[in-house]
Amino acid sequence: MSDLAPDPCFHPPADAVAFYEESQRLLKESGVPFLLSGTYAVTAYTGIRRPTKDLDVFCKPGDYPRILAFFQAHGYRTDVEDERWIAKVWKDEKHFFDVIFAMSNGVIAVNDSWFGGDAIEVYGHEVGITPPTALILSKVFIQDRYRYDGADVNHIILKQSDSVDWRSLLDQMDLYWEVLMAHLLNYRFAYPTERDRVPAWLMHEPTERLRAQVDLPAPRVKICRGRLFSARDYVSDVAEWGFGDVVGKGLGEQHDPVH
Repeated sequence: MSDLAPDPCFHPPADAVAFYEESQRLLKESGVPFLLSGTYAVTAYTGIRRPTKDLDVFCKPGDYPRILAFFQAHGYRTDVEDERWIAKVWKDEKHFFDVIFAMSNGVIAVNDSWFGGDAIEVYGHEVGITPPTALILSKVFIQDRYRYDGADVNHIILKQSDSVDWRSLLDQMDLYWEVLMAHLLNYRFAYPTERDRVPAWLMHEPTERLRAQVDLPAPRVKICRGRLFSARDYVSDVAEWGFGDVVGKGLGEQHDPVH
């Protein structure tokens, strides 16, 4: 893939460009496997360009301490913002990048299947990016009052359906198949002439699960899984309405999701 800036009209200041270049150089020197995701990956796979002012660096959970230790040894400040999914590496009070090793709700972690895919050139460095399957996984739970990544999921399916590992996607979403089904239905609604980009078996499978589930008795444990989408939008459900919390985040936490 070629050099893909997120937005041809977006020109980061020189100090930001220098930081991005230096960060990627050091990441490669560290020898720790990493990927770029977020806007860079979306642009590479869909051609949609939009401004971005940060780097989303993805790695496996066991590797994030190694990245932080390497940068700390090179004079950077590090911060484990939430040991369940995100840390930061700071150059100064202005420049930093995120080190992400799981989704903010904790249900999906970065794993070996995310590596070995495409690479792009960003600020003079060739770096790997999250493959389409992993990129979808990173976005399916981002649904709250201020952020919804359903359009990104639709665009990835539309442009990269041949590259998506559909079986792996279903396997990794097995416990959350209804979430995947909702995205697939949204895609079918958005692109009625392109429905065949999603394999027919993948539509049949959740449909059959729903058919089997619909007449079953309600679960005995009263939980609100809406907190997997948004910890802040479902506070009343847990604090006032008697639903169990499957996320475990404090009521005051309002982390921004991955993008």
